[in-house]
Amino acid sequence: MKCLIAEDHLLSRRILKELLSPQFDCDIAVNGQEAIDSFQLAHESKRPYDVIFMDIMMPVVDGMEALLCIRTLERKMQIPPVLAAKVIMTTALDDPHTVIRSFNECEADAFIVKPLSRHKLSQELRKLKLLP
Repeated sequence: MKCLIAEDHLLSRRILKELLSPQFDCDIAVNGQEAIDSFQLAHESKRPYDVIFMDIMMPVVDGMEALLCIRTLERKMQIPPVLAAKVIMTTALDDPHTVIRSFNECEADAFIVKPLSRHKLSQELRKLKLLP
């Protein structure tokens, strides 16, 4: 399976990649615009992402704006909702408003508050049926 890690913080990127690499072929984006571009390139090459880990606070384009763009692109590409990328928002903010906005406005599939752990990742990936 293929995943995109959109994270501007080096240590968080390394942790995510280390935890996910055994099950996923991981690409990296360091800001929201790179995440959008990576999403488009993956579809153009017929190798779309199964899951995207999207940090909320990133430079250039933040994670929420990037996810809104990705969901818009999926609709323009006429990707059925069941085939849309699963998106797990990651953030250091444990703010209920941010969580609600991620799900309602941005159509996130899951939300993980940092610090990241193998247990948190496995739990969310199982809920999304990306791991047995």
